[in-house]
Amino acid sequence: MPGTPPPVADEREAIAAFLRQQHDGIRNAAFGLSDEQAHATPSASAISIAGLVKHTAYTERAWMSRVHSAPHEPPGDNRPVEERAADYGRDWDASQDTIVDLLALLDEVSAATEAAALDPGIDLSAPVPVPRDAPWFPKDVEAWSVRWVFMHLLEELARHAGHADIVREHLDGATMYELLAAAEGWPETPWLKPWKPAVQAAAPVR
Repeated sequence: MPGTPPPVADEREAIAAFLRQQHDGIRNAAFGLSDEQAHATPSASAISIAGLVKHTAYTERAWMSRVHSAPHEPPGDNRPVEERAADYGRDWDASQDTIVDLLALLDEVSAATEAAALDPGIDLSAPVPVPRDAPWFPKDVEAWSVRWVFMHLLEELARHAGHADIVREHLDGATMYELLAAAEGWPETPWLKPWKPAVQAAAPVR
């Protein structure tokens, strides 16, 4: 979408439009990258664009399972606690995934989330039980609302879109508006040039 979401008529449209903007921010950070670039970790962080895309999609899908299960808990994970603990953080490991496949996963997950935000059959006020399996979840709150979950997703997506911007700029110097202009096909102006891949120098003839 363009640099800002379109006008909205109500709360559901606002949630869906701003979700789409943040999803696009993460997509655009991966625009034009090779697999090698997408898996690179060029900053002081261990985060790659590929890892960000995978983590975002997996985490969003987990939160939306809570939305669709509300007011009940989603299906539980009955594996031993040691096995579940060993899995923690694996959604950041994209070493076996191509960026094309990861972006297809993000497209699938984000389309479902945006559709759910617009679905009048999903009660935004329905209680979503607070998980008890991690120390960062509050012990004095029994339930959030579906509305709260959508706001939390917006917060997390915006955080990770910012991470992706920084990693991408470290990779090849590309910044958000240049990438957005390239992804959206904006015309070049004197003050904004759409991103283009660097021209590789021709190998010398021997």
